[in-house]
Amino acid sequence: MKGKQTLKRSVPAQENNGTPEIKKSKLITPVSYNSTGGLVLTLGQGDVGQLGLGEDVMERKKPALVPLPEQIVQAEAGGMHTVCLGTSGSIYTFGCNDEGALGRDTTEEGSETQPGKVDLPEKVVQVSAGDSHTAALTEDGRVFIFGSFRDNNGVIGLLEPMKKSMVPIQVQINVPVVKIASGNDHLVMLTSEGELYTCGCGEQGQLGRVPEMFTNRGGRKGLERLLTPQCIHMKARGCRRVLFQDVFCGAYFTFAVSQEGHVYGFGLSNYHQLGTKTTNSCFAPQNLTTFKNSSKSWVGFSGGQHHTVCVDSEGNAYSLGRAEYGRLGIGENAEEKNEPTLIPNLPKIASVACGASVSYAVSRDGHVYSWGMGTNQQLGTGEEDDVWRPHEMTGKQLENRHVISVSSGGQHTVLLVKDCS
Repeated sequence: MKGKQTLKRSVPAQENNGTPEIKKSKLITPVSYNSTGGLVLTLGQGDVGQLGLGEDVMERKKPALVPLPEQIVQAEAGGMHTVCLGTSGSIYTFGCNDEGALGRDTTEEGSETQPGKVDLPEKVVQVSAGDSHTAALTEDGRVFIFGSFRDNNGVIGLLEPMKKSMVPIQVQINVPVVKIASGNDHLVMLTSEGELYTCGCGEQGQLGRVPEMFTNRGGRKGLERLLTPQCIHMKARGCRRVLFQDVFCGAYFTFAVSQEGHVYGFGLSNYHQLGTKTTNSCFAPQNLTTFKNSSKSWVGFSGGQHHTVCVDSEGNAYSLGRAEYGRLGIGENAEEKNEPTLIPNLPKIASVACGASVSYAVSRDGHVYSWGMGTNQQLGTGEEDDVWRPHEMTGKQLENRHVISVSSGGQHTVLLVKDCS
């Protein structure tokens, strides 16, 4: 793709005429999507239905099984809602729907507290969830989104200023997308050509394309500057464009891995959660030299409000950023870290995840470890004490089961597991 993209107004899914901007064909890309079907377990606080266990269940200290109509291949925790992707490509949501993050009708009392299907015309291969929004990527590279973005002053809209959407609407980008990632209030889309498109709140620099002077609701151009998805244009030495192979989000920041394997970051770094030397926000992508190491490559990042956990190709997990409540997993006397610090006493790790002030690691042999703030019962210890070092999560629903993935929101945590054969 060359030159400036022409971006059109968002179109509700049910009004789409079947002739979107991009050609409808299955994509062959380096991005892999989980295809292993499993069961969903939830724990933590559930006062708005985000546990998916019905109106009467407000809390779970140990993982509980969520009743779903089919096997699930991805389960994501938003701020106060949960999104599950079935093997059929259908989406099921539950939790807070005040701003449309469930993408479905919840006028029937209590219907938000148990899984309900989202009406989408296409098969979905990946989902992402933020504080008040949900995004879905279809097998032909289109992105649909529902809910709303917010900034420090409240709702800013979704794809149009001050307009939220209670049903899925299509993001108008005329190039196929291969991966989506959500922060609390921003969305990042990686295209098949290695470009990054962003939209949402940009106050902390998390969009990577809006100068600081324009981040307060877009400046003179208004909210459209923030909400209309646009490409991040950046060049390396020699005027060669930087293209990307992967992207990950924290609450208010973004990590992107270039096709050469360099790690870039932008957004909030007030506790060095980006690995920057200063605590200034980054409003454009920075090549993060703290992640340069010729002996390893970085394969996964996850960020909470003020910390990051990452994993390398050898299965080692690291943390950086704010240390309070044990979220770094490196001991009781830990201090803020401005570079990746090895988390001790963990086996080989397949993936990592962060909630606001909690952290998780899933081992290659299917066990899950948790640490951080214990207040919301998200750690699965059965207690409210903070955990300063990785603790293996246990429970009846985890017996004889292999953990596939973990995701954590503001007050709850979601596990995807499968029965051991």
